[in-house]
Amino acid sequence: MIKKILIANRGEIALRIIRACKELGIPTVAVYSTADSLSLHVRFADEAVCIGQAKSSASYLKQSQIISVAEITNADAIHPGYGFLAENSEFAQMCEDNHLIFIGPPPKIIKQMGDKAEARATMIKAGVPVIPGTEDVITNIQDAKKMADHITYPVILKAVAGGGGRGMRIVREPGQMEEAFSTAREEARIAFGNPAMYMEKLLEEARHIEVQILGDNYGNIAYLGERECSIQRRHQKLIEESPSPVVDENLREKIGKFAVKAAKAVGYSSAGTVEFLLDKNKNVYFMEMNTRIQVEHPVTEMVTGIDLLKEQINIANGLHLPKWLKKFKLRGHALECRINAEDPYKNFRPSPGKIVAFHAPGGPGTRMDTHVYAGYEIPSSYDSLLGKLITHGKDRAEAISRMERALEETIIEGVSTSIPFHQAILKDPEFRAGNFHIDFLKDFKF
Repeated sequence: MIKKILIANRGEIALRIIRACKELGIPTVAVYSTADSLSLHVRFADEAVCIGQAKSSASYLKQSQIISVAEITNADAIHPGYGFLAENSEFAQMCEDNHLIFIGPPPKIIKQMGDKAEARATMIKAGVPVIPGTEDVITNIQDAKKMADHITYPVILKAVAGGGGRGMRIVREPGQMEEAFSTAREEARIAFGNPAMYMEKLLEEARHIEVQILGDNYGNIAYLGERECSIQRRHQKLIEESPSPVVDENLREKIGKFAVKAAKAVGYSSAGTVEFLLDKNKNVYFMEMNTRIQVEHPVTEMVTGIDLLKEQINIANGLHLPKWLKKFKLRGHALECRINAEDPYKNFRPSPGKIVAFHAPGGPGTRMDTHVYAGYEIPSSYDSLLGKLITHGKDRAEAISRMERALEETIIEGVSTSIPFHQAILKDPEFRAGNFHIDFLKDFKF
């Protein structure tokens, strides 16, 4: 059994992991950069070790440094959270080579699903529907043009090693291809060190639906309902909810079975997410598999009552999935708003600085996962996420009304935040009616 867990991350997810570990009675080790010396994950972990300067490449991405800290603190497991090293197969392998338990899937699976082209090919072989597109990587503009003509415009170029919207370009007509291909490749090379691209047919007015899965080390897979993640700005999710307003029981079972089939095709273990696009006719297409805990995992926790972090750690401990996981019922509706230090009135310009006043909302069905407090200095070296506000209600209408109330109660002074933008979305009649898709915010008036 795991005796001590090192958390190779920062911010709210590091704090979330610490809370799960405390409830399981497992001591924790926090690592931190010089910019995070006053962060709450440093305060609440049982031990904390500084691993470098503020820049992530000098701290949270220093693989050998993190392994060394695990060794000197006698940690026998590492939880990567999300981002940073969470989907780095080399780091997972390094953990394995140093006799450390990596709390996530095996390195082979991370590598296989991290390669988007290989993931597509794997799903095709497993009988999971995929978006029409290329089966091999595209390395030159001539092949890109030929494939686009074959698939038919509009198409979308994606980085094979991509994520977070980087290395991605929509091409609506042949005249746009050359510039889009060149730009996407260069962006992918800088962001991921790999310029390889693949291409898919662009599904207009599609919805982004993802399925939470848990898999143990004995071949058992469970799916825990779906999350609606279509409210996005530049491919970055802003609001997530569960269940989706357009998914009924029959469609939920269909998508869930596809997710389980996808997970079994690679022998998946740990917590993960299988992501799909749902077109206007409710046809389902595999998009990708995320081999980590997701930012938006709390909405699933709220509607299932399942602590996903604790289950993920239990799996790493070699426990079987509880049999009741396959018999759970969704309870009500949950929403999550990602609150970022950005100014929505100035094209979402980052707003680092000192938080001079902070108050988290409370009341029925309200949860806030955050690492900030009054007096906290927001580092400029990392992403702008301040926290995640989650509400739960007996139905979608109550979850929305609770979110509106909770956003109004949230006090964050000293920096600009995305709260006014969330409030505007929640008031929109089309959003309230559930009539939206992944391009909803392109024409949204704020």
